Amino acid sequence: MKTIIEPFKIKSVEPIRFTKREEREKILKEAYYNPFFIHADDVLIDLLTDSGTSAMSSKQWSGIMDGDEAYAGSKSYYRFESAVKKITGFKYVIPTHQGRAAEKILFHIMGGKGKYIPNNSHFDTTRANIEFTGAEAVDLNIDEGKQPSLRYPFKGNIDIKKLEEFINKVGPENIPLGMLTITNNSGGGQPVSMENIRQTKELLSKYGIPFFLDACRFAENAFFIKKREKGYENKSVEEIAKEMFSYADGCTMSAKKDALVNMGGFIAMNDEDLAMKARNILIITEGFMTYGGLAGRDLEAIAQGLEEILDEHYLQYRIRSVEYFGERLLEIGVPIIEPPGGHAIYIDAKSLLPQIPPNQFPGQALVCELYLEGGIRSVEIGSLMFGKYNKDGEFIPAKMELVRLAIPRRVYTQSHIDYVIEVIEEVYKKREKLKGFKIIYEPPFLRHFTCKLEPIS
Repeated sequence: MKTIIEPFKIKSVEPIRFTKREEREKILKEAYYNPFFIHADDVLIDLLTDSGTSAMSSKQWSGIMDGDEAYAGSKSYYRFESAVKKITGFKYVIPTHQGRAAEKILFHIMGGKGKYIPNNSHFDTTRANIEFTGAEAVDLNIDEGKQPSLRYPFKGNIDIKKLEEFINKVGPENIPLGMLTITNNSGGGQPVSMENIRQTKELLSKYGIPFFLDACRFAENAFFIKKREKGYENKSVEEIAKEMFSYADGCTMSAKKDALVNMGGFIAMNDEDLAMKARNILIITEGFMTYGGLAGRDLEAIAQGLEEILDEHYLQYRIRSVEYFGERLLEIGVPIIEPPGGHAIYIDAKSLLPQIPPNQFPGQALVCELYLEGGIRSVEIGSLMFGKYNKDGEFIPAKMELVRLAIPRRVYTQSHIDYVIEVIEEVYKKREKLKGFKIIYEPPFLRHFTCKLEPIS
């Protein structure tokens, strides 16, 4: 059959509140034109993030009732540990309440002033946790990944040549670890090939540098490898995932993505000394090493979710539904990062709104208009999120000006997506009228979460 249906039945529903444009104008103004300040009840279709917004299965909910809430040695922890080890093969598994907590622990140990951590592309919290220690986060995505309209199967790849040049430039002793984010979130949800993972491992090993994966969307990346990389078409997604992890020395993961839960994460690794250091920090900051800031029921849900995410019927539906979304937008003429990624569509706001310069945040202008037009919440991934100031106070824009429409897992149906497409089409028709924004308040880190803006008249 040509039609790919949702591989699940809907067992519980949550009502959506409809609002009028006049209401949304007032709401957006009171939120200082920052979607993070908008109450969820005032959002019709929430595509702000795919993190922690998934719908859990009946087996996950039953696992919640079965969760063991013992402070130490919970049976739910051991089920969770077993599930992670089965997929990753790592010896030591350390739970945390979410991915950024895992990042904070890892970079607290391995970061610091004078250190450099290369990646294909760091996402916002990863970069912030690195920079908070005084280290520098370095992006080395391939050139193909910086061209939104270019179709290339693995635009998330790290540039191996540039990576080696960088290692030789700063010295391997100043690089405590190298990373790959799979899929590459800030690069458009683009996958990383197995060959690139293997080459990264070989290069980092040559210089004695540990290799970690940011594995938030490992299953989606594995499915892309199955579909696009020669030699993997007949392998299962689980087999591919295991091979990906086999090249790494450890990983961080926000379980709020590909573990299909609303809260949770972990660090996993093979280095016993590093694991001991991580557990010591965990106990100080998150909780005992067998719960790490999570309830036993959360650990049960993660264990079950890690099994469900490897279902190829689900992954086929997931990837194809996002692809459908992207195809429809391209038919309208909306520029996006091509080909569509695994968890989101990224609109190229720089191309869509050429009249708005980077220092006036074209992505944020589009984010606001999508909310005003149809109650859709999205997020800017551009100069508001990643723009910086040099030592002279000069604004340095991001490489791309994007708007991400992240699709929560198992939450919205095709009719919801069709509605979003209609809203985007209406905004597209009046794109030339949109104007930029200026910041009136910003914090020192992760400003896009809590900054306040106002329109430029």
